Amino acid sequence: MGEHRWYEHEIRVRYQETDQMGVVYHTNYLNWFELGRTELIRQLGMRYSDIESKGCLLPLVEAEVKFHKPARYDEKIAIYTRIASYTHVRLEFESQIRRISTAEINQEADPVPSAVEGTRKPGGELLVSGLTRHVWVNLSWKPVRIDRELPELFQLLASGG
Repeated sequence: MGEHRWYEHEIRVRYQETDQMGVVYHTNYLNWFELGRTELIRQLGMRYSDIESKGCLLPLVEAEVKFHKPARYDEKIAIYTRIASYTHVRLEFESQIRRISTAEINQEADPVPSAVEGTRKPGGELLVSGLTRHVWVNLSWKPVRIDRELPELFQLLASGG
């Protein structure tokens, strides 16, 4: 497997996501990693709810997070996510949370390409980076091979990651 494509999802930091110091509370970054994973799968062509309705779950089994700089209330940030590696039973995502500068927001001449189109490298100031590791299981929490349970999803991961 070569270098996988980054998928981007932009959000604005909400007040309730900040702590008394005025910065984003650390657990919110894991929520944003999850949002990035969900949107990546959606952009590949399948909703996460469809995966669950077919009897497959993707629980988190390990997470690594490195905090570089804080995000603050009302800042626009981008959640960048890509598939770091995958097998028939495991899936690992790499995530980056980046601050979008005012110049990047106002830059009309070079609009941000849609995440599906590009292999664009993450832009903006790196705030948080990390990896999450997951295992495919069925509704009884027994490991399953995604290539057998949902071959169409395995193909999407193989072609879009």
